[in-house]
Order: sequence, then structure tokens, then C-alpha cells
Amino acid sequence: MAAIASDETTKICSHCNRDIPSSNIDLHYVHCSRNLEKCKVCGDMVPTKHAEEHFFNTHAPVACSQCSETMEREILAIHKGENCPQRIVTCEFCEFPLPAIDLAEHQEVCGNRTELCHLCNKYIRLRERYNHETRCTGLPDSTVGSSRDVRPVERDRGPQRREPNEFSRKRLFFTIAITGIAVLLGSLFFQRKTESGQVH
Repeated sequence: MAAIASDETTKICSHCNRDIPSSNIDLHYVHCSRNLEKCKVCGDMVPTKHAEEHFFNTHAPVACSQCSETMEREILAIHKGENCPQRIVTCEFCEFPLPAIDLAEHQEVCGNRTELCHLCNKYIRLRERYNHETRCTGLPDSTVGSSRDVRPVERDRGPQRREPNEFSRKRLFFTIAITGIAVLLGSLFFQRKTESGQVH
């Protein structure tokens, strides 16, 4: 729209609430009221012929496919990515994927598992591993005896450190493989069902 000259008076369109040059207000109002309508939800002016589509694509309530919570369509993606209790998240200790609602309970148990520190030969809780690694001197602490200390046989053999996350990677690949097989079988079943339904 061309800029309104500063010396020209304007009027507010009673339909769209925009400033319109006074000389064009009658023509504008006829066009505006015929072709635009205000969305009852967000207040945006939308073309009358697209009002239903605007409501369906932006405001119509939809159910989350993961948790069944109902919300406006425009916030569904944010809900699924950040807020849905059933969205899949990964444990920071074992990298196992699980629903967000179960994460705290899982990490409480998982973080209490221990792993052998290859520097000082002590067992360290996974939840304390980062702090331990930044402070570890590499020397066994002989001042404090603990039932969690490495047994002499293990000290003689040296630290036996498993590959980090080896088990969780295998579990993840297994989960992906099972999911892939389920999707493949489901699509074959659906295809056969559809073909048999069309034969009638």
C-alpha cells in the first residue's frame, strides 16, 4: 500500500481497524467488509474464503498422538518436542531412550550405578563421574577404606573399563531394528487389508 501523505486526513476502518485515507474510506470499507473477516480466536483479519482453513490449520483442537492431550494445532509441534510427557528423551548416564515421564525415576537408579575409574582404580557413581574426573589425581586414596574400593585382584590386573555406552548402543540398535520390523509388518498388513477391501 502506498504511504499516506502526511497532510492527508485518515479515518479508521470500522471493519479492520486500519488507518485509511479519508478519500478512500468508502471504497475500502466495501471491499474490506466483503472480502475479509476477523478471526474470532486470534483477531487476525483473514480472507473470508480462507477463514475456515485458517481456523482448522491454526486453532482447531487436536490430540497429541503420544499422550492424547488436546490443544491448538499451532502449539502441537512445541508440545511434542518440549512438553509432552510421552516424548522420547535419553538418559544422560546410559543413553537409553525412554518416555520423559519415566526419566527422573530411571536416572535416580541409573545414576547410582558405579563404574571403575581408570585413573585411581575406585568405583565411582555415574552421577558423580564428571566431578570425580575433574578432581581425580590418579592416585588411590589410601586414607579412606571403602567397600567400594577395587579389590586387590582387580588392582593387579589393572582397570577393566568397558567401552562407554557399548551396551546402550546395542540396545538402541535393537530397539530401532524391532521398530523397523514392526513398521514393515504393519504396512504389509495394511496393504493387504486395503487390497482385499478394494476387491469387493
